[in-house]
Amino acid sequence: MNLSLVDPFVLAQDCPEVITGRLRSGHSTSIRFSHRGDLLASGRHDGIVVIFDIETNGVARKLRGHTRQVQSLSWSTNDRYLLSAGQDWKCVLWDLKDGSRVRTVRFESAIFIAELHPKNHMLFTAALFEDQPVLVDISAEVASKHTLPSAPRRTQAERENATEKQAAQDAKQTTTVTVFTPSGDHIITGTNKGWLNVVNTKSKQVEHSTRITNSIIVFLRLTPSGRDVVVNSSDRIVRTLHLPELSDPKLDFETLRLEVEHKFQDLVQKLSWNHVSFSPSGEYVTASTWMNHHVYVWERGQGSLVKILEGTKEELSVVEWHPFRPFVAAVGVDTGRVWLWSILQPQRWSALAPDFVEVEENVEYVEREDEFDIQPIEEIHKRRLDQEDEEVDVLTIEPVKAMTEFETSDFRMPVLLDIEASDSEDEVVAIGAGQFRRKSPGAGRDWMNDDDGLVAASGDETRRVTNGTTAQNGTKRRRAG
Repeated sequence: MNLSLVDPFVLAQDCPEVITGRLRSGHSTSIRFSHRGDLLASGRHDGIVVIFDIETNGVARKLRGHTRQVQSLSWSTNDRYLLSAGQDWKCVLWDLKDGSRVRTVRFESAIFIAELHPKNHMLFTAALFEDQPVLVDISAEVASKHTLPSAPRRTQAERENATEKQAAQDAKQTTTVTVFTPSGDHIITGTNKGWLNVVNTKSKQVEHSTRITNSIIVFLRLTPSGRDVVVNSSDRIVRTLHLPELSDPKLDFETLRLEVEHKFQDLVQKLSWNHVSFSPSGEYVTASTWMNHHVYVWERGQGSLVKILEGTKEELSVVEWHPFRPFVAAVGVDTGRVWLWSILQPQRWSALAPDFVEVEENVEYVEREDEFDIQPIEEIHKRRLDQEDEEVDVLTIEPVKAMTEFETSDFRMPVLLDIEASDSEDEVVAIGAGQFRRKSPGAGRDWMNDDDGLVAASGDETRRVTNGTTAQNGTKRRRAG
């Protein structure tokens, strides 16, 4: 949309209001915006990773490498590489330049979450189920896995007075979530006992520990600056903390004390939170609710609830905020749709014509005497020639200033929009009792009548739609001649 047509007061808003669209390609289970914000990665229940183009809401690419549900997604800083972790106990690093698999790493247990290093896409950390977290180096063909500690770092006095029971409890702790700081020098981890650990990436040792809660830490998310962290735990409380500059050599981790800034919770309904996320500036915190179809938005200035995003009729799982726009995406648990909330932007046409006046209601208009006089042909011709001399630049793309400290790059993923790659239910229309067809066949897809219904044949799949059911077929079936 042309920015000159948008009311400047609308552009100044920084919190979404209403549902403005939805995306659908299979059953989504996880989503993640790219750092530039032009792409949205979606992990599906069947293990396929779908890349959506935000401007067109179309499927830009499909990545096939997992056999089970995709748990988490992580983008590299330049948005060229994408790391996906699935329930098939493996992580896959994708090169989006051509959609190829760079590395595939298999683990001996299930994966909670995997996160790429912000400055080295060949390094990532993973939190494993009932196992210790690992720092994985995939620069070589054979991945190198380094175990990270989960036990919290105790003070000197606590270590001297430690009992066998306390030591046994520390040994049983497991890490449930890991995330890199923007510099990549430290890893913030959360444990199943409510401890928040700061692990040095090089030494792989815990430098600081703070107990935030007595419950399991479910999810962590940092602001782009890395100075704030939001913690989602199983005690139904969302907490925010302010972090110091962890890379500062003058920082003394022995005297460091992390205090909870705000606690967000629903005291009336006692709601549990599925997923949390920060706004680009860190001013807002948003969370999806368990067994509820609302998205809550709090502001951190006063620690109050400012908005409840509504419009869906299903529970929402993963919720993500766009890197620099008032734009929120959330995944529906039942349907697998990706719901989009944004701001309605009414067009202000008076910006194009200074003498154009917008009115709230009909007004009586008095016509001027010379308003509709016929203009001389010479003057009209001269005016057209003047307009032809104007050079309009339609090729230059103005760079969007992202509110991050990451380095930008010139890489842009080739977008391969194809209606055949879309699995949207909006593309399928009913033509009879139990008979369906797509609105457009797409390239390489043949539609034909069959004795029992309609058959769609494409390069990688053949589907029969009849009596409301879909069956896989290996070959095309044509009407017998």
